[in-house]
This record gives sequence, C-alpha cells and structure tokens, in this order.
Amino acid sequence: MKKIIIINGPNLNLLGQREDDIYGNDSLSDIKALCEKKGNEKSIKITFIQSNNEGEIINSLHTVEKNFDGLIINPAAFTHSSIAILDALRAINKPKIEIHLSNIYSREEYRKKSITSEGVHGLICGFGGNSYLLGIEAIAKLIYK
Repeated sequence: MKKIIIINGPNLNLLGQREDDIYGNDSLSDIKALCEKKGNEKSIKITFIQSNNEGEIINSLHTVEKNFDGLIINPAAFTHSSIAILDALRAINKPKIEIHLSNIYSREEYRKKSITSEGVHGLICGFGGNSYLLGIEAIAKLIYK
C-alpha cells in the first residue's frame, strides 16, 4: 500500500464554522473521513494533518521524501505568502499536488497568485471538499504509474 500525507494550512480547522458560502459546510473532520475512504479505494494510506503554524508545516514537508510516496497540500493563506513553504516543496522529489476548496482565481486580487504552486506538479481548486478527492485521484495516477 502506498502512503501519502495531506497537509492543511492555517484556519482550515475552522471549516464548517466560517464563510460557508466560500468554503462549504463540511468540517475538516468530514473531509478527512472522505479522504480516508477514497484512499482505501485507491490502496493509499493517508496521513492527514492540519497546522496554523508555518514552521510545523515545513517540518511536515521535510518528512515527505523519506516517509511518503506523495503529498497533497492545501497551504491555505500561506499559498499567497510563503516562500519558505515553496522552498520546502521544491526539495521534495515525490509527486505533489496543491489543492484549494475555493477557486482562488475568482477571489480577491491578493489571492489570485499562488506562490506555493510553483513547487508542485499540479493545482486543483474550486471544487469544495471534492478538491481533496480529485487530488487523491490525481496523486494515485502519479504514484502508481
């Protein structure tokens, strides 16, 4: 069985409690359960984490090369500002996909630039919780090719 890590950035722990018109009604726990189910269907063991701390996210990224076959990341607000996360992503040689619940290109001007996407193989955004499931579908194709 292959292993991936799904890393979630700041404020995603508040899903289901904030801006449901943008992020939907599902909590992060709901999304985690859907991801684990999809992972089982694809023979992928999923480690699912969330942190509001940039340093913790970077430390988690540093474990990918040695411990996982691939990465899905929703950097949340760090998408638009973290060169440090971009640098950590660039150091990973495994398949990497960035995802977002909302379509970042239809939002505020400052959200339309993803710094972190420069360090991943692909970007999925705008499908709500389904962005995670589409990310798992895509990463499965990359790690099982």
